Amino acid sequence: MTDFAITEPAAVHLPVAGTDAVFPVRRVYCIGRNYAAHAIEMGHDPDREPPFFFQKNPNNLDPSGEFPYPPKSSDVHYEIEMAVMLKSGGDNIPLDHALEHIFGYALSLDMTRRDLQGEQKAMGRPWEIGKAFERSAPVGIIHTVESVGHPESGQIELSVNGDIKQQGDLNQMIWKVPEMIAYLSEYFTLDAGDVILSGTPAGVGPVKRGDVMQVAIEGLGLMEVSVV
Repeated sequence: MTDFAITEPAAVHLPVAGTDAVFPVRRVYCIGRNYAAHAIEMGHDPDREPPFFFQKNPNNLDPSGEFPYPPKSSDVHYEIEMAVMLKSGGDNIPLDHALEHIFGYALSLDMTRRDLQGEQKAMGRPWEIGKAFERSAPVGIIHTVESVGHPESGQIELSVNGDIKQQGDLNQMIWKVPEMIAYLSEYFTLDAGDVILSGTPAGVGPVKRGDVMQVAIEGLGLMEVSVV
């Protein structure tokens, strides 16, 4: 038995549909501005420039169905995303082999302290204070590749209190899932347990305590998250 010098931190495990098995999380990569309309609404050129990524922490992923409104912010935004879960990885993964490393897919949210992110952008600093806070990535049950295949198209939609706020199609991604995996593997050693949040369509906006977000992606079901 390992003799830990301090209390061992809790591991992050996510539920998998149709089984009692759980998915252990290793790292979380998030691509920025991966839908053209969202790039435009954030004030950027939608042309296909090299992708960029930021990271959340494994314990930011939260399947509880509740999102605690975070401190130090008065402008917290929703961003619906499709999460991609890897079962294997490596370095310099060829594009035509990228899909072989995927375990499954899930609904997710990239919740953002937009005011704090904006402050960091203005100073040329990293975004983590706006992105990687506690429980900032609500996530749904994982659907395996064997059950849903590899979603390349299909409606992606978020509503708040029944009002549709974000709507798009997975085929509108600027950088497709295999391209994200191949690109990331040039800079990081990807491995089993890695999660990639694949970007959000246009329509991001604020939530307040008491709001209920409904998240849906065709083929991946529905997730409801309450802001508490």
